[in-house]
Amino acid sequence: MALRRDFYGYAKLRKKSEMLKLTKALEVPGLATLAAATAMLIPPFYQLYQDPYMNPAPDCVSRPVAGDGPIEDVNSTDLQCGGWSAGGVVGSAPAKLHAAAEAGSTVKLRWTIWPDSHVGPMITYLARCPASLTKQNLSDKKARAVFFKIQEEGRQSSTSNKWGSTPLMTEGYEYEYTIPACLQPGYYLVRHERIALHAAFAYPGVQFYPNCHQLKITGLGTAVPTDLVSFPGGYASDDPGVTFNAYLPGEYTVSGPAVFTC
Repeated sequence: MALRRDFYGYAKLRKKSEMLKLTKALEVPGLATLAAATAMLIPPFYQLYQDPYMNPAPDCVSRPVAGDGPIEDVNSTDLQCGGWSAGGVVGSAPAKLHAAAEAGSTVKLRWTIWPDSHVGPMITYLARCPASLTKQNLSDKKARAVFFKIQEEGRQSSTSNKWGSTPLMTEGYEYEYTIPACLQPGYYLVRHERIALHAAFAYPGVQFYPNCHQLKITGLGTAVPTDLVSFPGGYASDDPGVTFNAYLPGEYTVSGPAVFTC
């Protein structure tokens, strides 16, 4: 059964205490909400059941979502940043804003509560955008090898039922990822993903829940990662991280390239 979610992976705002935070006093308009070190701001954020029906739609840093179900095809364009190809919406359109974030900072995302049956890894990728940023190159849905992995959390041990997604089953939990401190400044697309393995003992069966938001990373770093993958293309149906029986003991290998380190 496909999971029905409130905001397809984006934080659900019910009150001011439910917020997205960037540490080190970063100001981030758009993803959900934000807290700086000395003040709190509630900016526009993407709401699945409201924004598509507004004219004009509010500006955000998070990319819009076309549906609230999973992606089950490793070859789908929707695997990049979401979409609903079956309903005529192929892939995801670029957001209009970028959040300013310093390299080395930690991003905290709040998700809606996650069903305890939907165990699986959490994975975060970045893709460096061209220096000359335009709507056209942000909209390019071709499967280019541009994504590098900055974080992954899989199974704690071969016999554990605790996964990267397990903390999301606790209401109010905030998931964190850290921007590599050595990264060259510029515009980046963040691809943040949950993979549900409760039906992944055969393919198709795995459920992908990717979503993307846009950052303008600042700092003095010079690193440009080279171990890059495309989406679709980064995963295969027979990957051990894609087809896996989560109900049996066994080591789990997170799909994709190695995590980039400075």
